[in-house]
Amino acid sequence: MKFITFTTGGSAAHRLGALFDDGSALDLSATGAPVLASLQDLIEAGPAGLDAAAQSMRLADGARRVAAAEIRLEAPLPVPIQMRDAMNFHKHIRQSQTASARRRAKESGDPAQIAAAEAFTANYQIPEVYLRQPVYYKQNRFAVGAPGSDILWPNYSKLMDFELEMACVVGRTGKDIPKATAHDHIFGYMIFNDFSARDAQALEMDGRLGPAKGKDFDNANILGPCLVTADEIGDPYALKMTARVNGETVCNGFSGDMHWRFDDTLAHISQGETLHAGEVICSGTVGDGCGLEHLRFLNHGDVVELEIEKIGVMRNRVLRQDL
Repeated sequence: MKFITFTTGGSAAHRLGALFDDGSALDLSATGAPVLASLQDLIEAGPAGLDAAAQSMRLADGARRVAAAEIRLEAPLPVPIQMRDAMNFHKHIRQSQTASARRRAKESGDPAQIAAAEAFTANYQIPEVYLRQPVYYKQNRFAVGAPGSDILWPNYSKLMDFELEMACVVGRTGKDIPKATAHDHIFGYMIFNDFSARDAQALEMDGRLGPAKGKDFDNANILGPCLVTADEIGDPYALKMTARVNGETVCNGFSGDMHWRFDDTLAHISQGETLHAGEVICSGTVGDGCGLEHLRFLNHGDVVELEIEKIGVMRNRVLRQDL
């Protein structure tokens, strides 16, 4: 099944919907069932929530079906109970680190720094910690934005960027989850666009904490366009991942390139720590999946379109506020 959170008409009230292939949706919230009040309620209900949704679809009548044109998408989980982002695609780590060094050297105009950056690029090796275990940080769960919305760039940043990622949602609470059964704890998958203020991020990362203001600004975390249940995805490591800017393809990635997969990541995070149903775990950026890797950043008015096979397409436009 594919679930969305949406509003319709002039109402700001969030509705839970089951998405059909034609873009219309069944308003599950209209049933009045507590387990269908929101996507978080459905997830926390476990199999009973899915059963209630499936029964509602079997008994669907036209009065509860909402046309695609009437739907305004919100993030499937507008305020997740927790968000974490890993760095599981090593190609992105390598390319983003070397591109950052080359960008700083070029801006300095110093031939010695430029030569040093090229030497760094030629000899760069993935740090050992990324080979030993998944590495992740906790995100600002209140900074989630909606698919299709305009993203207002923070005034403190001039380097706008996107990141193409895949996100999984925990479906079953657990602690010390074995890798062998971690997949059973995944409810489903979404697309994640990790909008990033690269200049702010570059400054603060020298402090070896964060990222903070490089990632934490209103609507920086875009989740959607829907949450697809794990059974409908099948193999989550066999999916094409594509990014386009103003219609031009800038990334043709593949989910199977994750060095650490979601099973590894959930098993690692849950060591001595309870993972709760509804938590969002992001994959990190697929290789070639951001502007930094190409040293090509976003401009005012650019439209970023992210697509992951079997999940859908998510579009957002970025706008500068200081023009």
